[in-house]
Amino acid sequence: MSVKLSYPGVYIEEVPSSVRTISQASTSIAAFAGWAKRGPAGRPVRCLSWTDYDRIFGGLDGRSYLGYAVSHFFGNGGSDAYVVRIVAPGDKVATAVADGLEVEATGPGAWANDYQMVTKPRNDDDSRFRLDLVEKASGAVLESYMNLSLDPVDSRFATNVLRDESQLVSVTKADVTKKVTARTVDLTGGEDGTVIGPGDAAFDAALMGDGVATGIFSLAKVDLFNLLNVPGYANSANLAKLQKFCRDERALLIVDSEAGSTPTSTAMTGAPNGALTGADGINAAFYYPWLLAPDPEQQYRIRSFPPGGAVAGVYARTDATRGVWKAPAGTDASLSGVVGVTIPMNDAENGVLNPLAVNCIRTFPVYGTIVWGARTLRGNDEIGSEWKYVPVRRTALFIEESLYRSLKWVVFEPNDEPLWAQIRLNVGSFMNDLFRQGAFQGTTPRDAYFVKCDKDTTTQSDINRGVVNILVGFAPLKPAEFVVIKLQQMAGQLAT
Repeated sequence: MSVKLSYPGVYIEEVPSSVRTISQASTSIAAFAGWAKRGPAGRPVRCLSWTDYDRIFGGLDGRSYLGYAVSHFFGNGGSDAYVVRIVAPGDKVATAVADGLEVEATGPGAWANDYQMVTKPRNDDDSRFRLDLVEKASGAVLESYMNLSLDPVDSRFATNVLRDESQLVSVTKADVTKKVTARTVDLTGGEDGTVIGPGDAAFDAALMGDGVATGIFSLAKVDLFNLLNVPGYANSANLAKLQKFCRDERALLIVDSEAGSTPTSTAMTGAPNGALTGADGINAAFYYPWLLAPDPEQQYRIRSFPPGGAVAGVYARTDATRGVWKAPAGTDASLSGVVGVTIPMNDAENGVLNPLAVNCIRTFPVYGTIVWGARTLRGNDEIGSEWKYVPVRRTALFIEESLYRSLKWVVFEPNDEPLWAQIRLNVGSFMNDLFRQGAFQGTTPRDAYFVKCDKDTTTQSDINRGVVNILVGFAPLKPAEFVVIKLQQMAGQLAT
C-alpha cells in the first residue's frame, strides 16, 4: 500500500522484493524400526548421534538388529535419524503413583524399574510442584520438570508437559482435586516380555500397526524423513506397503536381502521378482548380501548383519560430500566398521544380479567393502523405467520436497501474471543454484532445466478453480554404470 500524501515534503516507502528464497530440503534423515530393550514404544524418537540412541534405547543388544543398524548408520556418515521401537503386545509397563499423579513408563520392560519419581511442591504455591526422574543406583537426576500443575487448563499441565518432553514416562492420571506432596516413589511392575524380530508374526503386527498412524506409520507425524529401513526385514507383502508409504512421504525404502540367501536364490525368488517391483518400486532399493562386522556384545567376534544401516550412512555421507545427485556407490562408497560380506561375489555373479535391480556389496583389494550398485527396484533392464537409478529418483524427490516446503506463500495470492513471474524468478533461481553445483546435465541452464508458469500452463479454467500450475523439468545426471575402454593396435607403417 502506498504512503498517504498529506503534507508537502519527502516521503519514504519501502517496496518489498519479489525474491523469496527456496531452501534446500534435507535429503538424508533416516528412520529405523525394530525391537529394543528400553525406551519409548510405538512412536518416532529423534536421535542425532549414537549417544542419543544409547541413552534412550539402551545401546546394542545381541537379540535385535536395530541397535547395530543405527550404529552402522552413524558410523558411516549419518547424523540424523528417527527410531521407532517395536514391542510385543501385552508386555508390562512400569508405573508409579504419587497423590493425585499417576505415571507409566513410555515403553514396556524392566528397564523402568531402575527409576524413581520424586515430587516436591513449591513453598509459595502448593498447587504447583517439581517432578524429577531419578536413577535409583546412582541418584542421578535424568529428567526434571518445574512448576507442573494437575489442572488441565494450566499451561504447565503435567500430562501435556511430560507427553511432549519426557523420554521416560507419561502421565496416565492427574487429579486436580488433590495436592502433590513431597514424595519419592519407585517405578515398579515393568517386565521385558517377549523379544520379537523379523519373521515373527507379533513383530509384523506391531510394525504395521493400523496401517495409518501407528507402528511404522507413526513416522507420518514427523516433519521429514528421507530414508527408511527395517533391519533384516524380508516380508515382501508388508515391504510393498512400506514402499507405498515411502512414495507418499517422498522417501526411499532401503530393503535388506534375506539372511543366508545366495546369488541364485536372490535372483530367482528374492525381492527383484516379488511384490516389490511394482509402480512403487521407484521409491525403494534392494541390497545384497549381508555384512560381516565385529560385534561389541560378543567380545568383537565377527558376525553377520543386514546392510541397510551402513548403506543409509553411505547415502548421508555422499549427500554431504557430493550431493544427492551423486550415486551412493563406487569406490568412494566404502563401508566403515565392516570386514567383508557373507557371500563374496565375482564379476559374473554380479552381472547376473545387476540387471535384476539388485545392488551388490562387494569387497575389492585396496578399496575394501563398497556399495557396487545404485538402482531402484524399478531398475530391471526389461522395465526401462525413467527412475532406474537411485540418484535420479532421489534428486527428483529432493526438488519436489524443497519446492513443496518453500512455495506455500503462493497459496491465496492473486492468480495472474505478477504471481507467475515471481514463481518463475524464485524457482528458476533455485534450479540455477543446483545447476551451478553440478546437479544436472548440460553446459548451459537452457540445456539443464526449465521452469514454466504462465498462461500456457495455467488456463482461465484453472484460474476459475483456484489452480496455478508450475512445470519444472530437469536433465538428470545418470551414473556411469558401465565404463567401456576400446583398445586398438596400430599397424606399423613402412616408410616410402
